[in-house]
Amino acid sequence: MNKIISAAEAARFIPDGAVLAIGSSAGLNCPDHMLKAVGERFAGEGHPRNLTVFSPIAAGDMYGVKGIDHLARKGLLDTILAGSFPSGPSSLPSPAIWEMIERDEVAAYNLPSGVMYDMARDAAAKRPGVLTKVGLDTFVDPRLDGGKMNAAAARRGEVVQVVEFAGETWLHFPNHFPQVAIIRGTTADERGNISMEQEGAVLGMVDLALAARNSGGIVICQVKRTTAAGTIPAHKVHIPSTLVDYVVVDPDQVQATEILYDPAISGEVRRPISSFKPEPFSVDKVIARRAAMELMDDGAVNLGFGISALVPQILIEEGQAEAVTWVIEQGAVGGIPLTGFAFGCAANAQAIFPTPQQFTYFQGGGFDCSLLSFLEVDAFGSVNVSRLPSRPYLTAGCGGFVDITTRARKIVFSGYFTAGGLQVAAEDGGLRIRQDGKISKFVPEVGHVTFSGRNAVERGQDITYVTERCVLKLRREGLTVVEVAPGVDLERDILARAGTPLQVASDLKLMDARLFRPEPIGLSLARKPAPAIRAGLQAA
Repeated sequence: MNKIISAAEAARFIPDGAVLAIGSSAGLNCPDHMLKAVGERFAGEGHPRNLTVFSPIAAGDMYGVKGIDHLARKGLLDTILAGSFPSGPSSLPSPAIWEMIERDEVAAYNLPSGVMYDMARDAAAKRPGVLTKVGLDTFVDPRLDGGKMNAAAARRGEVVQVVEFAGETWLHFPNHFPQVAIIRGTTADERGNISMEQEGAVLGMVDLALAARNSGGIVICQVKRTTAAGTIPAHKVHIPSTLVDYVVVDPDQVQATEILYDPAISGEVRRPISSFKPEPFSVDKVIARRAAMELMDDGAVNLGFGISALVPQILIEEGQAEAVTWVIEQGAVGGIPLTGFAFGCAANAQAIFPTPQQFTYFQGGGFDCSLLSFLEVDAFGSVNVSRLPSRPYLTAGCGGFVDITTRARKIVFSGYFTAGGLQVAAEDGGLRIRQDGKISKFVPEVGHVTFSGRNAVERGQDITYVTERCVLKLRREGLTVVEVAPGVDLERDILARAGTPLQVASDLKLMDARLFRPEPIGLSLARKPAPAIRAGLQAA
């Protein structure tokens, strides 16, 4: 059987009312050519209609690769369940999908990316859905928001339930059975075996394909090129022919947004460490440096977006490029995590692990530390990263944040203390606040609970918040200031500027003055303890 067909032909196999699973991570691995064909078919024929999209990570973005925006048409989409959504700077127009969400033209849900991959596997195995503690007491919990992103979703109803099982409280995510999966690889042979040698991640393409295949649906795989049957070595086949019904070829397929092809992203070459440019001196760099001081030598460290993404550059500058092993939710293990359009990839990775298995690693707390960012922090230490207070419909959503933070042993959140007109400078070994922000990012109660501080205290997690003017720890008595930047007044610049009461440590210290000077700080990381059988968090 010839599985190779055009994108337009493949789009005609998608029926009205189908559950459509999409494999992508923003512009990375995005089957954009195929999604565009689905949107064009609807524009010309009015079909397919009323689709439910199941997308564990964002499909496309607002910069160039459009992804889900091809489907953002009234009547085409009915419901979307996504781990994250396209996002970008507020200076650019909103993605079309966010316009639909804001106008209540689609029922939109935001669920943890790792849990969504678990849902795909459970659908494939005909299990009764995912039972997990990931998301308890966050916005995913139906006792709060249930992952609902707009009024249309509130009218549609719950997609997650609170249940009691074996004397404990859990979240239950019922299955969604895809009729169609649209996935992506690099090369397809004549039988439909798929390799991914030029991809920056393998994501969960197999899991989505299994969910569709075992649900009686079809799998459409977009690739860059084809080859003769039997020419892809067996160990290089990521998706076997038994899971692929149709192959769509896009010879212009790009590796990621605005990146035609970079072999360092796919692990085919190694970049010299000297090719990574030092991060210019700034207050962002001050915060990233202080976050880096929380790491341990030989630790396995997860890395998120925002200021935290600068920490690998800090380690390079300090001669510590390989001091930690970075583990990224898209699947890269080791190497140097990349920023910009290549975020989610790493140069010089030791391995590119399937994303669902990486999330299993995170959900069970197998790693040592996570470096993340925050939009808001409240009196209980809870963090909001999934909904902008000023623009609630224009955020990326939670992505893997909830999966990662639920059982992480140590988390370092980084960000600025205030927002809205803040002007600060690092000068002469201290911080100068020229104009403070109008809005405190430390509030009585966050507008969206992406991380539960209450649960963290009960689990005994080590939680640190690094800002430009102070460092705080989450303790049973509340948020506690443990370090203050040189040049900053505790009462005037911290306690009076916080929107919620803060505790002050009895052994309050000054932040290291070296952080606030341009030259390297001579970073020395504490040694990670020798491996031993661990209890506590892992059993919680």
